[in-house]
Formats: sequence, C-alpha cells, structure tokens
Amino acid sequence: MNGRATSWIVSAGVFVVNLDLFIVNVAVPAIGADLGDVPLTSLSWVLNAYAIVFAALLVVAGRLADRYGHRRTFLLGLTLFSVASVLCAVAPSVGWLIAARALQAAGAAALLPTSLALLLIVTPAERRPGAIRWWAAIGGVAAGLGPVVGGVLVEADWRWTFLVNVPVGVAGLLTGVRLLPADSPDRDGPLPDLTGAVMLTLTIGSLALGLVEADDWGWASPGVVGSLAAAGVLGVGFWWRSARHPVPIVEIPILRVRTFGVATLSALLFTVAFAAVLLTSVLWCQQVWGYSAIRTGLAIAPGPLVVPVVTILSGPVIRRFGAGVTSMTGCLLIAAGLGWWAGVLGTEPHYLTQFFPGMLITGVGVGLALPTLIGAAATALPAARFATGSAVTTMARQTGSVLGVALTATLLGTPRTADTALTAFHHGWTAAGVAALAAASTALGMRVPAAREPGASAALDVGARPASRP
Repeated sequence: MNGRATSWIVSAGVFVVNLDLFIVNVAVPAIGADLGDVPLTSLSWVLNAYAIVFAALLVVAGRLADRYGHRRTFLLGLTLFSVASVLCAVAPSVGWLIAARALQAAGAAALLPTSLALLLIVTPAERRPGAIRWWAAIGGVAAGLGPVVGGVLVEADWRWTFLVNVPVGVAGLLTGVRLLPADSPDRDGPLPDLTGAVMLTLTIGSLALGLVEADDWGWASPGVVGSLAAAGVLGVGFWWRSARHPVPIVEIPILRVRTFGVATLSALLFTVAFAAVLLTSVLWCQQVWGYSAIRTGLAIAPGPLVVPVVTILSGPVIRRFGAGVTSMTGCLLIAAGLGWWAGVLGTEPHYLTQFFPGMLITGVGVGLALPTLIGAAATALPAARFATGSAVTTMARQTGSVLGVALTATLLGTPRTADTALTAFHHGWTAAGVAALAAASTALGMRVPAAREPGASAALDVGARPASRP
C-alpha cells in the first residue's frame, strides 16, 4: 500500500510540473499581448528564468534531499511550487512574472528529483524499469493534455494556466503528509556547494542573454560578446570549483561513468531540439497561421499524446536493440519531423497534410528517446546516488531547454511579413534538427547491453569500473 500511495503522490507532483511546462508555452503569445505587446526576446525569459533556476538548483535540492530526507524535500517543493503559481497568476508585469517563475522553478527543483528517488526507494530492483517508464509516462500524459488544457484556459484568461496547478498541489500535500514513507537521511558531511549553484545560474544566464539578444544587439556588439565571454569564464570556474569542492553541484566522477555521462550529454542535446519543437510549433500556429490558443493546443496535442503510448511500449524495443540504438532512433525521428516541417510547411494553413505528420513523427521520437535516456542515466549509478544522479540529468535537460529557447528566440526575431517569417522558422527548424542529429550520434556511445533495458541493474557501468564510482 505504501508503494502504491507513494507512486500516486509523486505522480501528482510530476504531472503538475510537466503540465505547467506545456501550458505556459501555449500561453506565451497571450501573455505578451496582455502585458503590453512584449517582444519574443523578453517573453523568452518567462521560459528561461524557470529553466535556469531549475537547472542550477536541481543538484542542490538532490543533495539536500539526501541530507534532510526525500519526503520532507518533496513536500517543501510542492508547497513552494503551488505558492509561486499563485504569484504568477496575479503578475501585473512581465518582470513580476519572470521573478515568480524563478520561485516556481525552485519548488520544481526540489520536487522533481525527489519524486523519482521516492519512487525508486519503494520499488523492488526487478520492478524499477517499469517504475521509471511509469514516471516518464506521467510526464508524457501531462504533455499530451497540456496543449489542449492550456488552449482552453488561455481562451478564458492566461492567468488560469498557473492557477490550475494549485488544486493538484494542495491535494498532493494533504495526502503526502500522511502517506509518503519516512526515510533515513544522511545528515553527516558538509552542505552542498551553494556558491557553485550561483556560478551555474550566472553561467547559463549569461549564455542565454548573449544568444537571446544577438539579433537585436548584433553578434559583434559588446553586450553579446561580453555575455558569451562571461559565460565561458564562469563555466570554467564552475567546473574548477566542482572538481575541488567536497559536495559539488556536479560530481565530476559520475560523469566518467560512461552510460551516465553519455546519456546526460545526449539528453542535453535532445532537449535543445525538443524545446525548439515546442516553442516553434506554438508560435507558428498562432502567429503565422492565426490559430486561436485552443486551436493551437488541439493542433499540437497529437505529438505529446503519442509520447506515453510509445514510452510504455518501448520496453521490448530497448531489450531487443539496446538503449543506444533506441534513443538514437528517437532523436533521428525528431530530426525527420523538423525536416518535414522545413520542407512542406507554407504560410497557408494545411494542417493534416503539412503540420500533423511532423508533429506525429516528433512525438514518436520523443517517446523513444526521452524515457530511454532518463532510464539509462538514472540506473547507471548506485542507489545512494539516485536523487543526485537524476538531478544532474534533469539539470542537463533544463540547460538544453534554455539553449533551445534562446536559439529559437534569436533565430525567429520579429519577422514583419509572411515570407520573412517562413525564412526565420526554417532557420529555427534547421538549428533544432542539427541538435537532434548531434543527440542521435552521442546516444550511440551508451554501453547498455541490448538484452537488458535501462534500470535492470542498479549500476551497469559503475560495477564494471570501481574506480569511477562517486
């Protein structure tokens, strides 16, 4: 009973975080119009502020969860996420909304890695592959519902896209306090590297600033050059600090575990493409084809809806062909879907023959690639590093999301005509396709036996190389 209750409660947390991601993307044009015709370069920070803070705090939250308890950290994250959702809903300006989104991200950072850790703790080792697929499938269900729910809510008022999180959060808290299992945290040792978290935030933020503003400021402008240079210096400093701090944001040794390191890098590149797919599809439907928010949600929904189906059915495929080939195939399908859009989409709406096939292809690709990469990374490490390992992988995905949104914003710019819009979207789809191809080539480097799906062992590579253990 305890395992079943934990599964449903953490699923509620995963659901609300993923639902929020897709709803907010659909709401972006309405937010910009309501808050004073905010340009895309500024609106992108509604998405990027969330992703940057999320990425920087994930490992800190994972470490604090290991130290103070996964149950306590999960409940704190759900509370913070719900309160911040209310603050987003009452935002009077885009600056307020960006700040509230950053607070919301802090709650999500505490909630998401601990949800997987709680699930794996109460699940026997032989059932963990199925538990990981379930965890990923919940995100897929939220992704499938998100565009449609977001479209309906935006038609009423974009502020409802944030208020919808609150009932789920309250229900999760009321049941979680009573039913989530108590764990035995390890209170020994130093606190996680908070200075490193600040350095990581500034690194990703500076990189995003340079990419987002490149179109307006110019690639050779002092602002862009300075932002990118600062990102490089801060990134090197962050890596140096992580290699020497007793409790770093990123444990360098776990990146030397081949399956974990390769899966994490591939997940970052995958998410660059995925974030671009999501944002460009919303903007194309609403700004080029003139769809309403609800029609946009319905147009996008087929892609996310196939993700949980493919995720649940992917187990035999992974066992037959291996995690590397399966995730590579998924990434290649994403690139194919982007290529389809670039080749056939025109400014006159033809949904079934032009947009729908590309959305369906990318959806199948996401269903194959995302859970496979998450599963390979999560279970390549010992059980004591479940929370930290999943946090590092999700941090990489959030970093990829920042890069995908930033590149999309600067490549799309502010087109004035239908023809310039078509050219700009072609550039965006091409860049995203290159990222998907890079993710595909990287995924082949995973060394997971074809006869076993990710999750079959607690430490596929760690056990083979004791010196690499964190």
